[in-house]
Amino acid sequence: MPSEEIRHQLASSLHDLILSRGEKQALRQVFENLPPAEQDWLQLRRDVFDTARAKLDEQNSRLVLDWVEELLKLIHSQQEEPAELLAPEAHFTPGDDCPRRIMKLIRAARKDLDICVFTITDDRLANAILDAHDRGVCVRIITDNEKAFDQGSDVPRFQDAGISLKVDHTPFHMHHKFAIFDRQLILTGSYNWTRGAANDNHENIVISSEKRLVERFVGVFSKLWNQL
Repeated sequence: MPSEEIRHQLASSLHDLILSRGEKQALRQVFENLPPAEQDWLQLRRDVFDTARAKLDEQNSRLVLDWVEELLKLIHSQQEEPAELLAPEAHFTPGDDCPRRIMKLIRAARKDLDICVFTITDDRLANAILDAHDRGVCVRIITDNEKAFDQGSDVPRFQDAGISLKVDHTPFHMHHKFAIFDRQLILTGSYNWTRGAANDNHENIVISSEKRLVERFVGVFSKLWNQL
C-alpha cells in the first residue's frame, strides 16, 4: 500500500493545493475498505510526502504543507488505537455505526478474537471474521442452536472455513452478544450481528478496555466454551 489508484487520488487531491471535503470523503472510503494486509500506514505517509515534494516550490509551500497536515490527520483517524488506550465508547442503531465499528475492531485484532453472540447473519461482519481467521487470528465463536442454521446464518461458512465453533444445544438460549479482542478489549450490548439490527432496530454496543470488565468477560467466555 498504497496502490497506484491511491497514489493517483493523492496527486489529484493536491492538484488545486486544497484537500476538499469531497476528496477527504473519497480517500476515507478507500482507506476504510483496504484489506488488513494492505494497511501499511507508514508507506502511505511516505507517499503523501513524496506527492507533496513533487509539487513543492517557494510560491506554494504553505498550501502544500497544509495539504500534508490534513492528509496525515485523515490517515491517523483510520488507524486503530491500541486497546489499552481506548476510552469507553457507545454506538447505536438504526444505521451503520455499530457494524462499522465492529468491523474495524475485528480488522485490528492481531492474536485472539472470541465472539459470543446469539446469531450472525450480517455478511459484512462474517467476511471480516473470515478475513481475521485467514490472517492467523485465533477465532472462537459461541452461538445458539435456534438461529445457528437458519436461512442467512453465517455459521455454516465459519464451519467450512475451519473456525473453532461451539453451539448451545440446551433447552435454554445462549443470548449473549459480546466479543473480546486480543483479551484487551470487550464489546457488548443489545446489538445482534444482523442486517436487521443495523437497518431497523434500536440497538446499542458499548466498548471498553477496563481491565476488570475484560477479565470478567474472558472468564464467562472460557466457562461457556468448556461447558458446551
